[in-house]
Amino acid sequence: QVQLVESGGGLVQPGGALRLSCTASGFPFGFYRMSWVRRAPGEGLEWVSSISTGGGKTNYSESVKGRFTISRDNAKNTLYLQMNSLTPEDTAMYYCAKGNPGSDYDPTSQGTQVTVFS
Repeated sequence: QVQLVESGGGLVQPGGALRLSCTASGFPFGFYRMSWVRRAPGEGLEWVSSISTGGGKTNYSESVKGRFTISRDNAKNTLYLQMNSLTPEDTAMYYCAKGNPGSDYDPTSQGTQVTVFS
């Protein structure tokens, strides 16, 4: 049974930083590409970033490129998202996902809330 547990969200002022973590279990983590997605209040799901199985290849949405860094520790079955220079537009519930989630992906994990406020 796939289980993903996100943590690390919180309240931060614009320009601040947060590091999200996602601990995975129930599947061979190191064999899967992993992603972060987010859902802002009243909005649909937005893909944020993805990382290859070994961590050597990463991709980012234009809205976070240059500010966010995705990484993984396969020995710890953990995915990370370092978020710098946060803006109010980054306010959302953040979820990690196994593989490349499609536009109809419906997260079943709890997610972690990031709120950027002035």
